[in-house]
Amino acid sequence: MEHPNERDSFRYTYSAKQQEEVKKIREKYLPKEADKMEQLRRLDASVNLKATMVSIIVGVVGALLLGIGMCCCMVWGNHLFVLGVIVGVIGIAVVSLAYPLYNYVVKKEREKIAPEIMRLTDELMK
Repeated sequence: MEHPNERDSFRYTYSAKQQEEVKKIREKYLPKEADKMEQLRRLDASVNLKATMVSIIVGVVGALLLGIGMCCCMVWGNHLFVLGVIVGVIGIAVVSLAYPLYNYVVKKEREKIAPEIMRLTDELMK
């Protein structure tokens, strides 16, 4: 004999495609576990990100200095011409330091995180 509530119940199972979609939505709301491969990618990307940010900041500052020097020479004329040339040359020097600074920061950051990268790669290669 059936239970009265079971007779009135409705059961529906989703198709495989819908099941996958349900799983993907569910995964968005589950707490993330520290995946070692993702951690390795994030560490590797952090090296280039920091170096890129430093070199962009230095390059922009140098470009602004160059622009100020050009402005002194072209707009304010004779009495700030020499100062404009000096500021412009300093700006050129700062811009030219951006790429060597990028390489230096990448090298130092790689040295700093190398033990962690080696540990993670050893664990992943086993």
